[in-house]
Amino acid sequence: MKLLRNLLFPFSVLYGWVTGFRNFLYDKGWLESRVYKTPLVCVGNLSVGGTGKSPMIEYLISFLKDDYRIAVLSRGYKRETKGFLEVNETHTATQVGDEPLQFKTKYPQVTVAVCADRRMGIEKLQAKADVILLDDAFQHRKVKPAVNILLTPFHDLFIEDYVVPTGNLREPRSGSRRAHCMVVTKCPPRVPYAKLQEIELRMPIYNHQKLYFSAIGYASQIFNVSESLPLEYLQDKSFTLVTGIADPSPLVRYLTEKNFRFTHEKFPDHHNFSTTEISQLREKDIILTTEKDFMRLQSKIEKFAMYYLPIETVILKEQAAFFEDFIRKSIDKKRLG
Repeated sequence: MKLLRNLLFPFSVLYGWVTGFRNFLYDKGWLESRVYKTPLVCVGNLSVGGTGKSPMIEYLISFLKDDYRIAVLSRGYKRETKGFLEVNETHTATQVGDEPLQFKTKYPQVTVAVCADRRMGIEKLQAKADVILLDDAFQHRKVKPAVNILLTPFHDLFIEDYVVPTGNLREPRSGSRRAHCMVVTKCPPRVPYAKLQEIELRMPIYNHQKLYFSAIGYASQIFNVSESLPLEYLQDKSFTLVTGIADPSPLVRYLTEKNFRFTHEKFPDHHNFSTTEISQLREKDIILTTEKDFMRLQSKIEKFAMYYLPIETVILKEQAAFFEDFIRKSIDKKRLG
């Protein structure tokens, strides 16, 4: 696979040139990046795959919801519906996408909508929100956010990657200049401070940018639609871990380090489970899955012993207060400006 990717390097150069030229047109104003009165906070990445966008959206909601009317706009990846749709708790993941349904289920007071046309979605949400969070919209240059948050995972930094198909970048590394802040996500537990300093020195940080570090935090409880139990409930049991996310390795590592006994059924990100796969999963005695996967599975597996383990973004090294203050000030500057 690595040899094939290297052989495709000329196509990476071509793709990088095309995306770079597109960015050049937007940077020069020859293509319009529309500005809105309502502050937009964009969460995105340069790379294909999971960098922790959903936990970051939830983290933003958690500390902004008491001060602002929040709306979340997502394209609703792999949904079967079209156009603009405001999410409610009776929708299924097939109708609105797993992540938007997760946001709405966890924060019912927040307006959540899906729309592939971000401009249309923003225009429909402005009257309902003081702040609009844009999920996975870093490459969506048709709108100009008040805050651009760029995520890059600790073990797969964008500075070490290449444009597709040789690497996993959606655009050249120079696109990072558009970020107002960058967050290195999925830092391992007890990461040495010297390692964080090393990354900080290597990252291309411009004068207008901030850099933060975050890790994945796991809940102490597991949940399903009707109950919650301590995670330790699974300690002396054998169960099946089912994942359909881009990078399940941190979760697998976490459960392994806690000496849980499990087998792992791994599926691609946003996987649409087939009838055969659902039948096979129904035969499992106990299933543990991610919150996002639970949104897709709960209507298909009428199984009492299927639980999900919530995760959250944890900002490291006492940076949380500074990060939250930076986001609030950026929002207020836009609202008052």
